[in-house]
Amino acid sequence: MRVNGGGVRDMAGRARLDDAPERLVRAAIGLLAEQGPSAVKARTVASASGLSTMVVYSHFGGIPELMSAVADHGFRELGRAFAQVPVTEDPIADLFAMALTCRRLARENPHLYDLMFGLSTRATYRPLSDADLRLSGRSPAFREAHAHVIAACERLVHSGRVERQEPEAVAAQLWSFVHGYITLELAEHFVEFDDAVAQVLLPMGVNFSVGLGDERERAEVSHEAGARLYDSIVQGR
Repeated sequence: MRVNGGGVRDMAGRARLDDAPERLVRAAIGLLAEQGPSAVKARTVASASGLSTMVVYSHFGGIPELMSAVADHGFRELGRAFAQVPVTEDPIADLFAMALTCRRLARENPHLYDLMFGLSTRATYRPLSDADLRLSGRSPAFREAHAHVIAACERLVHSGRVERQEPEAVAAQLWSFVHGYITLELAEHFVEFDDAVAQVLLPMGVNFSVGLGDERERAEVSHEAGARLYDSIVQGR
């Protein structure tokens, strides 16, 4: 009986440890959301996940590696959210819906967003020696999420609405202005606006499209369509 009982306990223990990485990542994300990056320590993550501190080190090596996994989780969530944006006949509308989707995820967990995009200023994280682990831009999770943006930019370039140019360069420019807006909004730089999306983000997107070669009136229609497309996605969640 003792052997059987021990076997049951061992199986239960292994089952608990099999999902330990996911539990640790989710615990870290919860701590980020509720208390900010200063709350993320080996002991607090272990406590929040119901695991021991040793499990943190055995699975990840330390908090820097865990935070890299947390950032990858955030990019996978972003990729899944992008995948829910329908591909329509209007690539500019699709891109604006994706921009609004990214903004929503950033507002839901600003500290996770900061971590994903290298904005966290927590100085007690030990630097990672491997540049491939340090740079989110080299992460497969990031690349898979960003591939949705590149694909939409390819559709835009091939639509004839803008000048012929490299879709990857268009995607990088779009990525820059959208995340610049999100970063400033999270830092409350747009508090003087009643509706910063309508007064700042949307017209900036229109200006960006016009700069690429689109007609202003058509760009305005597309961005309004993108806002409606985003609203339909949110309502259907």
